[in-house]
Amino acid sequence: MKVERTFVFVDLSGFTKYTAANGDLSAGEILTRFRAKVRDVAAQCGVRVDKWLGDGCMIVAVDQKQAVSFALDLRKQCADVCAPLKLRTGIATGQVLMFQGEDYIGSSVNQASRLCDAAGDDEILAARQDLLPTLRGVHLKNHEPVTLRGLGEIDVVSLVAERSLGGLHDTGELWTRGPFV
Repeated sequence: MKVERTFVFVDLSGFTKYTAANGDLSAGEILTRFRAKVRDVAAQCGVRVDKWLGDGCMIVAVDQKQAVSFALDLRKQCADVCAPLKLRTGIATGQVLMFQGEDYIGSSVNQASRLCDAAGDDEILAARQDLLPTLRGVHLKNHEPVTLRGLGEIDVVSLVAERSLGGLHDTGELWTRGPFV
């Protein structure tokens, strides 16, 4: 069955090197905090953690706006939780085959994974052509095209939350306060 979905791949950049330098227990503590934060943000944004991939994960969303919100919110909330490690994120949207009701097959899945691999620290990459034009509160920062294994050269943008008050992903003082302060 063909369905349209948005896929988000997230990876803790430098995890293997961190583990070698700081030991398994320290790395396990960061991974535990990371996974708890992923679960929390996924629940808040209405997306699903499809699978854990060692020090990363694959997220599936029916709505692209929810997937973008997840990626931006997770990056912000993991800044302290995952320190000194940073997140790398790739997002792709498209028609895929839902395989046996529990897996997805299609170029969008592969593209999101490879965009994650191509992303720098604290960077969220997405194919320019896949993004909806109505992503309120999100700034699309120009990025050089990337060549993805098996997919060729892709025109990509880096997603950044707008910093002005009133945006969907407002990073100003009011946005970071709890509702009853």
